[in-house]
Amino acid sequence: MKKNGLTILILMVSIVSYAQNSMEHILHEIESNNTTLLSLQKQVEAHKLGNKSGIYLPNPEVEYTHLWGTPIEIGNESTFAITQSMDFPTAYGHRNKISNMQNQNLDLLYSSERINLLLQAKQLIINLTYYNALSKDYENRIKIAEEIAESYQRMFDEGKIDILERNQVYMDFLTCINEKEKIDIERKSLLNELKTLNGGKEIEYESTVFILSPLPANFNEWYLKAESMSPILQYLTKQIEISKQQLKLNKALSLPKLSAGYVDERILGQKLQGVTIGVSIPLWENKNSVKQAKADIVYNETTLEDNKIQYYIKLQNLFIKSVDLQKTALKYRQALSTYNSVPILRKALEAGEITLLNYLMQIENYYDAYNNMLEVERDYALAEAELSAIAL
Repeated sequence: MKKNGLTILILMVSIVSYAQNSMEHILHEIESNNTTLLSLQKQVEAHKLGNKSGIYLPNPEVEYTHLWGTPIEIGNESTFAITQSMDFPTAYGHRNKISNMQNQNLDLLYSSERINLLLQAKQLIINLTYYNALSKDYENRIKIAEEIAESYQRMFDEGKIDILERNQVYMDFLTCINEKEKIDIERKSLLNELKTLNGGKEIEYESTVFILSPLPANFNEWYLKAESMSPILQYLTKQIEISKQQLKLNKALSLPKLSAGYVDERILGQKLQGVTIGVSIPLWENKNSVKQAKADIVYNETTLEDNKIQYYIKLQNLFIKSVDLQKTALKYRQALSTYNSVPILRKALEAGEITLLNYLMQIENYYDAYNNMLEVERDYALAEAELSAIAL
């Protein structure tokens, strides 16, 4: 008995390991083939280039003027000038830092979208697992119902039962077939959704085993790690840094702008040349820009705190839900394993120890319990998948 138990345990571990590798393979394939992610990657690259524009000195300005004198005796005049204007020097350092942080935030937004998409794919796989398990179970139900229907048809032909009993068994058989067809329609729909996420490439997944990660032993300790890994919270934290850097930039832009250049002027055979230096007086152009930057800092800090609270409550609820569903699923699995009366009911029916109506009622109760168990296991897997999505 111990040897058989060990064999079953090894077989179960092998099935779970295979299913897990299969799911990871599908998620990796979807990440590589998904057209939305590929498009988003190109968009991120374009926006990164956009963030790197406008952070350098403006183009130098070159000016040439030629004036013809009238009358001719007064001669002609020509002027050549080249001028370079610039913001206060510290502004360029601030712009460069802002550009780098904005590009980092683009990567975080991409990471967030990637996690959301892979979570969607994982949820589809979990639902597919549920319908795979149902479909496989209904194959057994149809086989049993068909055997009973054939047996009752023979008894009807021999005059041992009436037409009502035969029809009742046949309707049970037909119901099982119809349910199996409905289940397979759902399976095909889920496979098509996965195909769409996989860039139009077919995906096969026949596993009936839910893949679950162990729940954290201490939620608060686990949450601190999850919070530090969240791309959205990292993004909002970086937005605060950007707004603080923007405040420094706006202060620098409120300082005088500088310009310097070279001028060459020629008139009546004489040549004048020299340098030109200019300073703008900051009066109106950046009015209220510093106040706006300070307001943005407060807004981003408030947004981060609000999102942290919502994120904590969301994960806490998922954790509590997962713990409860895990307990319920385990109870169902143990009960159905211990009290599986399907073979006993079949023998009792064939021996005439119970009526057909009694058999159908009791077998229906067992099937309902089995369906409920699969639903609870699916809900548990879905809740756990969302809880651990940060690790995708």
